[in-house]
Amino acid sequence: MTGRAPEKPECCDVSSVTEQVKQQFGAVAEAYANSSFHASGPDLGLLVEAAGFRGNETVIDLGCGAGHTAMACARKAARVIGIDVTPEMIVAATALANQRSLANVEFRVGNVEQLPFVSGSIDVVTSRVSAHHYADVNRALAEAYRVLKPGGLMLVSDTVAPEDPALDTFFNTVEFLRDSSHVRNYRGSEWMRMLSAAGFEPEMLERFPLTLDGADWVKRMQTPPSKVAMLRELLAGATENVKAAFEIEMDDPWHFTIPIGVMRARKPA
Repeated sequence: MTGRAPEKPECCDVSSVTEQVKQQFGAVAEAYANSSFHASGPDLGLLVEAAGFRGNETVIDLGCGAGHTAMACARKAARVIGIDVTPEMIVAATALANQRSLANVEFRVGNVEQLPFVSGSIDVVTSRVSAHHYADVNRALAEAYRVLKPGGLMLVSDTVAPEDPALDTFFNTVEFLRDSSHVRNYRGSEWMRMLSAAGFEPEMLERFPLTLDGADWVKRMQTPPSKVAMLRELLAGATENVKAAFEIEMDDPWHFTIPIGVMRARKPA
């Protein structure tokens, strides 16, 4: 597949985005440790299955958060290392792994755009619902490609923006209002271009809608009441086309759906 990967916006300061992520997620680490979707969402089983683990793999989980993806992989692989910029998330993930007596998984504070691993040393790289926070997603993909062995796999699950520009804009606006550390939900076509540009052979495995309870969604991120009010107004005032696309219902409990995409990308042997 050909095509130029979208460039990082000029206004995007990597260090400031990273600090914003640490600030936002440090305060909500416990909520993510207890999140039912992050612990057992339908994409998690698909991601683990798509890795085709044989039991001897070394895995790196990028933006590991509270560690749910890393721990799911640890049940199938030989060794898993979770990387996240937020120290509080690493503490929460380590505590969960200890509670579950998983001795083959560890968690480290680190930046996905500067991985501390030897080139060609990793079998599988995962990234689950975290890439929309990466300050420089292309650099993160380049790092994933670098550390993977020839024939290695990268598995990505993330919120994926619709291809329609108006729906794309609406979705990313909603996300940013809820969480100011949000960078971008990329379109599926953008993901395929970015992964190809990094050197991978990518494929979209599945897309599916995830229904969100609006009140729970903003509570988990501790979204300020003023932003919640703006969110509700934006959702309530959406066009009929947008309401249909995201299945928006504003009766209490208010809810809507967001699109999730699960992708697999292979580094050529």
